[in-house]
Amino acid sequence: MRSTVLTENLTQLTRWRFVNAFLVREEDGFTLVDTTLSGGAGALIAAAEEAGLVIRRIALTHGHGDHVGSLDALKRQLGGSVEVLMPEVDARILAGEKIVDGKLPGSWPKVETAPDVRLSAGDWVGSLEVVASPCHSPGHVAFLDTRDRTLIAGDVFTAYGHLAVTSHFYLRFPFAAMATWDRAADVDSARALRALDPALLVVGHGPSHRDPGAAMDRAIARARKALPAADAAVQG
Repeated sequence: MRSTVLTENLTQLTRWRFVNAFLVREEDGFTLVDTTLSGGAGALIAAAEEAGLVIRRIALTHGHGDHVGSLDALKRQLGGSVEVLMPEVDARILAGEKIVDGKLPGSWPKVETAPDVRLSAGDWVGSLEVVASPCHSPGHVAFLDTRDRTLIAGDVFTAYGHLAVTSHFYLRFPFAAMATWDRAADVDSARALRALDPALLVVGHGPSHRDPGAAMDRAIARARKALPAADAAVQG
């Protein structure tokens, strides 16, 4: 597990050079955003301890297996005092509820841990404002740290090579596009996140971007151009 301090409030934890989780510093300890794949609980807990605080809550951007994979093990090891927060729609999917017709793309593992809180747009997780950002997954959310305008964008963007919207098949990291549920709506979410004008952008896969506005604009333009004509017309 590679630990990278990005700001006084944010540490990026990268596992297998592939997937990120984040420690967000609050007055009472850390909020852990996402959990990587299964098998990562011990390393995530150790990273928090090395950073000097304990994990008080776990907030998920979405329900795919590379983001919730270590949730159950973390809950078992950290105990009942740790609050789990998950987007409303993805929590329903993981609970077995049929939300959409057909098979959802991406990995949707069996998760035993039920969230204590089902998140909706406008909710708060400590200093983080919950921002709706479907449709990489149907209920995907991002988190905006209002202290310094850091945006934890989950899988709306990836950042290998150059910044890319996950609707857009990008050879450097094709798996994100393969797991995206609604390509046109995913681009809409990217545009909504760009409108927040973040000072720092961090994502589920790839390095961070400071002053990311121009890179986000280029990524959105590429993604819109790659949409089928009908989807682009609907998006406007």
